[in-house]
Amino acid sequence: MGDSTKSLLQRIIRRIPSRAIESTLRKWGRLTAEQLQSIDFTQPKWTVTQELLDMCEEGNWTLKFITELEMSYIIDNPNQGMWYAYQLMNPEDDANSVELTQFKEQFKSHLKQLVRHISLKMKKHTDEAVWIRIAWGDRFFQPNHMKPTYAVHYLQTPYVFVTSLTSKHKPLFSQAMTLSTRYQAIKDANLSGRNLTAIRDLLMRQFQQAFPTKHPSPLAERNQTVSHPRIEKEQDGNAANRLELACEAFGGGTLPQLQSAVYKLETKFRDQTNKAMTEREESFKCIVKFASTNLLESLRHCASSGFASTPVTPLLSSISLKGKNYFVITDNSPGAASQPRRAQDK
Repeated sequence: MGDSTKSLLQRIIRRIPSRAIESTLRKWGRLTAEQLQSIDFTQPKWTVTQELLDMCEEGNWTLKFITELEMSYIIDNPNQGMWYAYQLMNPEDDANSVELTQFKEQFKSHLKQLVRHISLKMKKHTDEAVWIRIAWGDRFFQPNHMKPTYAVHYLQTPYVFVTSLTSKHKPLFSQAMTLSTRYQAIKDANLSGRNLTAIRDLLMRQFQQAFPTKHPSPLAERNQTVSHPRIEKEQDGNAANRLELACEAFGGGTLPQLQSAVYKLETKFRDQTNKAMTEREESFKCIVKFASTNLLESLRHCASSGFASTPVTPLLSSISLKGKNYFVITDNSPGAASQPRRAQDK
């Protein structure tokens, strides 16, 4: 077993919480029942790591086995980095007929034609997602397994989610993805986050959406004494209306746990009391970021409780309605105009 294999195994074990090491190794399936039983998982992590390194040496485990361990852990714990969503564009006539085996063969073939030294591993998950692990090399260097790119693609859909893809490798990945899926282009969906499930549900509309209705549903009755029936009736009506508008803007039921939204402002400065700024030819630029453990839930609560005005401004409702969380606001558009971002070296 080479030094690179040992280093990768050490790095993977460091990432796995101590309480999850045993279950991860059992799911990996490369250790025998006797080997698993011989490991005392209550020991410090460095001791467990050394025992695994000894087993690797004895079993002459290959780099392939170690990457399987990493991939198994990442699939079960995807929220390890920043994920970026992309959308495939202009499907060809046979795009919907591409199946798993065909996609895997085509993707590997196209990418290996573009990169001389590269390591690819692909696995279909239980939710029909195809997980892709790419260790990049080049003409002179072997693949770097310490900094792999992970991608998730749902067959029969135009959506791809990627993490740790540098600007250098983005054109190569994009070309291989479009050719293997029978699409003609791929674009940035202007949606990113650390919670892969959240951005997937938001982009693929896998959450309860509410639509405008002329017959709003009344709020649930509250157990309290009504001292002023007319005032109480009016307040309930206003509250029901706010709740309906909030749900129309952000969705109903359980919402995707999106953690942030970014608005980049590029407009002329307008303030008659500040001529120095108003008369500048350059655009006024600033960035506004909303952050929360569950941003959509927070915004919906603000609107339904009256802390934010309703109807909800399109600047905020576009997060759910358009499935995006990055917007560029310019003078050329009355609302939130989305523009592609520069490549993210993450």
